[in-house]
Amino acid sequence: MGKIKIFDTTLRDGAQTSGVCFETHEKVEIAEALAKMKVDIIEAGFPVASKSDYHAVEKISQTISTSIVSALVRANQKDIDIAKQALGKNENVRIHTFLATSDIQLAHKLNMSRAQVMAHAQEAVRYAKQFIDDVEFTAEDASRSDWDFLCQVFNGVIAAGATTINIADTVGYATPDEFGHLVKYVKEHVHDIDKVTIGVHCHNDLGMATANSLAGVIYGATQVECTINGLGERAGNASLEEIVMALATRYEYYKKSTNIDTRQIYRASRLVSTLSGIMVSPNKAIVGDNAFIHVAGGHQHSVSNHAPTFEIMRPESIGISRNTMVLNKLSGRQMFEERVAHLGYELSADVVNQLYVQFRELAKRKKLVYDRDIEALINSKKQQIQEHYRLLSHSILSGSATIATGSVRLENMNGDVLEEASCGDGPVDALFKAIKKAIGREFSLKDYQLKAVTSGQDALGEATVWLEEAGIVYSGRGLSTDVLEATAKAYVNAINKQVGSNGSFKLPLLNEAEQMN
Repeated sequence: MGKIKIFDTTLRDGAQTSGVCFETHEKVEIAEALAKMKVDIIEAGFPVASKSDYHAVEKISQTISTSIVSALVRANQKDIDIAKQALGKNENVRIHTFLATSDIQLAHKLNMSRAQVMAHAQEAVRYAKQFIDDVEFTAEDASRSDWDFLCQVFNGVIAAGATTINIADTVGYATPDEFGHLVKYVKEHVHDIDKVTIGVHCHNDLGMATANSLAGVIYGATQVECTINGLGERAGNASLEEIVMALATRYEYYKKSTNIDTRQIYRASRLVSTLSGIMVSPNKAIVGDNAFIHVAGGHQHSVSNHAPTFEIMRPESIGISRNTMVLNKLSGRQMFEERVAHLGYELSADVVNQLYVQFRELAKRKKLVYDRDIEALINSKKQQIQEHYRLLSHSILSGSATIATGSVRLENMNGDVLEEASCGDGPVDALFKAIKKAIGREFSLKDYQLKAVTSGQDALGEATVWLEEAGIVYSGRGLSTDVLEATAKAYVNAINKQVGSNGSFKLPLLNEAEQMN
């Protein structure tokens, strides 16, 4: 009955999640996973926002050919020129421009009249159309806009050449019934609406992003903008995995489908979680650790007899394998390589060799190595960045009647060994202070999380640290069966990201002069 295009904005809106700082190579890694999933449009970034965003869009455009690569721009010529340059020679690209249409945004953000918004929206689309055929226009804060004015703007940008018009619930204000009827109203009052794609972009401030997006689909939207794991500004965006699996599981109701290879969802979710440093809630729909776990005895018995009694979708459908083969220190390279392939990862021989060495080291510490352990090693390998500092060793003296003391040995890029010790309020604080003392820099600790990758006393520990410097937050991640070693690795990893960062700057609010240039 119809296809719904999936527009993934994990690398743009998702990257605006507090504490997330993707490196360029990490964005490319995620883009490749999205392309393998057969996402229709990948929003690679906001090229004018920072050097790193520009380079990410440039690199992704050079790398990805099977999905449309989109770049976000404000409604001015400067942004469009920079985006056009970043997108390069790839012909399968899109320029995505936006402008607010609600009266509250016009008065307090843009300081513009409705007539000015109309003129600038049309001019931006018309200018972008000179360089790229595929141009999307988003009406920012559309859900709080006057519906008739919104339709006037959409009429104007379609006449100027827009191929996609996007209805944004930017602040997550709408309800499903209301948002669905807004989409219907746009369909009924915009000229040539059947000649363009109708997109929806919903935020989750009231917990209704997925419901609003699906309501949009019911009433005629043909594109949904979403992110892996629901990342994004504030409470995040509609989750790609929820949108896709709702349409797939309830096809008889929606009568719509997507091109997504759903078997890639779980791996993409784990990858984004690892690289973003944002852990997925255990009870998160579709991809949470508990999503397919049945605790009640009656449920377990029923699922064992006939899975559909309590499973409306199969874990295999999103890439979770029930066939779990446990490895140990006696498992050879071939068995390890076969397990990696069974889990759905396509890795080069060199990477497999490096991972096997890590696996052997882990197997010496653990009696049994599970699939989740192997996935953690793979994702940790993908997260590796240039090591400006490397943790050589650490030690902790701590106890209920002892002041916690931590010492570390680090090596910098010049081969110099840095050794320091420090006291702290507990072993973790002592370690962090010793590391800061060794490198001679001060950071503000924003958050610290620790979790076990698998169960058991010898479980692999995964530590995540968020550090802030000059208003920018950097996340780091460490893995080890020793949770303090994992913690120290995570702290050093975050510092390496900060040192290697290309830097970024905050975008100023739009004003009339900027848009005219």
